[in-house]
Amino acid sequence: MKLDVIKLDGGKAGSIDLDEALFGLEPRADILHRVVRWQRAKAQAGTHSVLGKSDVSYSTKKIYRQKGTGGARHGSRKAPIFRHGGTYKGPTPRSHAHDLPKKFRALGLRHALSAKAGAGQLVILDSLDLGEAKTKTLAKAAKELGWKRVLIIDGADVNENFVRAAANIEGIDVLPSMGANVYDILKRDTLVITKAGVEALEARLGKGDLK
Repeated sequence: MKLDVIKLDGGKAGSIDLDEALFGLEPRADILHRVVRWQRAKAQAGTHSVLGKSDVSYSTKKIYRQKGTGGARHGSRKAPIFRHGGTYKGPTPRSHAHDLPKKFRALGLRHALSAKAGAGQLVILDSLDLGEAKTKTLAKAAKELGWKRVLIIDGADVNENFVRAAANIEGIDVLPSMGANVYDILKRDTLVITKAGVEALEARLGKGDLK
């Protein structure tokens, strides 16, 4: 697959051959769904908690005699049936993360990249080199290129001036190649990858190194 390479000013910078194994697959929704679900479950805080019968504050003395009251038998005001009593089998802090094979995660990333390429939402950028970290300059360039909700993936190291300039621009997110993931790719309208980012992704996915 061949795609044109552009510069930040919109000018052409040649073309690049993209690996069909990364950018030429027929996207499968089931694979993408499983990987996104794994990502979101791993990110879930799991801090939900309620007070159980042993956690609420009440006297442990039997509230009334066992027989002769004409009512049900109870021994503690902490029982869930009473107001302010403990919750029965309520949620407790836990991890929602579940396992997903590394090869499957790599496959999901390939399908996410292919989905953007197939939809015409993939842009290959020559580099992110900026002489000065000026938000105004980058915002103007992004507007001229039509970038609104965009994820930009660079190589192992991202240009520091570009990161600082993009920090205050809503809708522009920047990641190094190792930070590329299915969820962030799919939720943006446009995916921009630098030539260094393409090389890093091809090397990363070729080795199956997904952490």
